[in-house]
Amino acid sequence: MSKEKSEVIVLEKDKSKESNDTVIVGSKKTAQNSQDSGVSLQFMKLAKRFAIDGALLPEEKQLLIEDRTVKRARLSQLRKQQNIENIMQKTLGYCADFDIGQKTDNDWFSRYIALSEDVSNPTMQDLWAKILAGELTKPGSFSFKALQVFRDMSIYDAKLLAKACSLAIKEPNKKGIRLVSGVYQKPGLLNFFSKQRQQYCNLSHFGLNYADLLALAENNLIYLQESESNLINKGEELLFSYNGLTLKLAAKKANISLQFYKFTPLGAELAHLISDKCNEEFFTYLQNKLSYYFFIDND
Repeated sequence: MSKEKSEVIVLEKDKSKESNDTVIVGSKKTAQNSQDSGVSLQFMKLAKRFAIDGALLPEEKQLLIEDRTVKRARLSQLRKQQNIENIMQKTLGYCADFDIGQKTDNDWFSRYIALSEDVSNPTMQDLWAKILAGELTKPGSFSFKALQVFRDMSIYDAKLLAKACSLAIKEPNKKGIRLVSGVYQKPGLLNFFSKQRQQYCNLSHFGLNYADLLALAENNLIYLQESESNLINKGEELLFSYNGLTLKLAAKKANISLQFYKFTPLGAELAHLISDKCNEEFFTYLQNKLSYYFFIDND
């Protein structure tokens, strides 16, 4: 009797386990179906927005392929028209306070429209509007090549450029833009073993790591090869600006060199689209690193 009872208990446990397993499997399928349904719905909405959902509909609801082609072309042109009109409205706001004395090149403007009419992201439209405003007020500010590079940039790339600009120093003419990566003194008998002979600027601590530098270089915005300034003599002065703030350096010792990543000419062109945005924490950090070998005046 005891043995039979024991067997019954085991069977009941197994049966319960099977039941539990069935419930678990069923819940996973339900979750998967729900997820698939969400993905399908999102995909269908996207396809409908761009009028490429014709073959996805039930056969009785499908338009003729010729009609679907016409519909897609019409919606595409409407979308482009809306995009460029939005950019024109934003442009007017940026150049309303400036006199436009010189005539903008018609070929440049035609190329500009062709490259910008597919831009629907509001942030990117703002930047395209700044390009046009800059060109209207000062023809020749943006080259065809700069437009092509900018056309291929994503919103992520644009944000990365803005991050680089927020950490960069500019020469007085604003054409030379640099990301300072360090400062060092040429090795000699008196300083060869000094731990302070070289100071590194950790850009990744402020959101710009090496992978970001690679991405900027791939877009031809900076030179990935680190550069060095000529050796700076004791007492020699350098003048830079950091997002509107003056940065005047006077060398404390001889044979000092700045290390930096330099913006390309294209990068410098597009950097003018980015508004000055001072990162006070970084500016303090940068001055602290430079102070090992420079007297600093930022008045």
